[in-house]
Amino acid sequence: MSSDTLVYLDGRFLPRAQACVPVMDRGFLFGDSVYEVIPVYGGHLFRLEHHLDRLDGSLAAIRMANPLGHDAWRAMLRELVGQRPGADQSVYLQVTRGPAEKRDHAIPDAVTPTVFAMAVPLAPIDPAIAEHGIAAITLADNRWLRCDIKATTLLANVLARQEAKERGAVEAILLREGLAVEGAASNLFVVSDGRVLTPPKSRFLLPGITRDLVIELARANAIPCVEEDVPVAVLEGAGEVWLTSSTREVMPVTRLDGRVLGDGRPGPVWRRMNELYQAYKARLRQQPDE
Repeated sequence: MSSDTLVYLDGRFLPRAQACVPVMDRGFLFGDSVYEVIPVYGGHLFRLEHHLDRLDGSLAAIRMANPLGHDAWRAMLRELVGQRPGADQSVYLQVTRGPAEKRDHAIPDAVTPTVFAMAVPLAPIDPAIAEHGIAAITLADNRWLRCDIKATTLLANVLARQEAKERGAVEAILLREGLAVEGAASNLFVVSDGRVLTPPKSRFLLPGITRDLVIELARANAIPCVEEDVPVAVLEGAGEVWLTSSTREVMPVTRLDGRVLGDGRPGPVWRRMNELYQAYKARLRQQPDE
């Protein structure tokens, strides 16, 4: 982050080095907070309304009201990304319960939320991924039962990603009760018997914004795509496996648990989807500034 780029904290834009949160903040003490990550292409926020709707849902699930209305979020985020006009960026925003007088698991009756946001340059996707894909591993899903909340309590996800890294992979696909659910920081798609499959929304996976766009693009372009459970056997026998996230887009998995999938290269359905996804981004870049 550039030293002259400002972050947002509780109604103010200020240098990141000056942005401080009290040690009694419940986000720091308990992970009592939620977040969003929003890519920006050519200065345009990617599916902003979808992200704000998901933020509303996460806050409601942890018994918080949104401290800002959507108009206020839009204005603040556009000012934030406007510091790098026309640039590709990644916005991180976080809303915590706020600081309380004492550390207590019970939610205080009167507490003021902490609102933080920052924007950093968005690294381009490594072109080698389109040629060679990525490696992934499978792990038992040992997270809690409300994975649909985009909460900052991510230690289980952190450890899963770290194990993937230590085993020479990019991501971990999590398995629960015989089903492949999602990645540690991504949603899951497989191509099986001529169809694109993705697990249906539930409390066991995050309702991904990129996931929803991939489904929309598939259905709008005659690519059979259904939301249904993905048994581990279907994952292991899939012709193609993809992982999606806002900043890493649609990643083709070509090696799973050390085994080569298919011919070891990204498959034709992924290539078609990637074309559609890049075209969507290009249209976003061409939108007039607001």
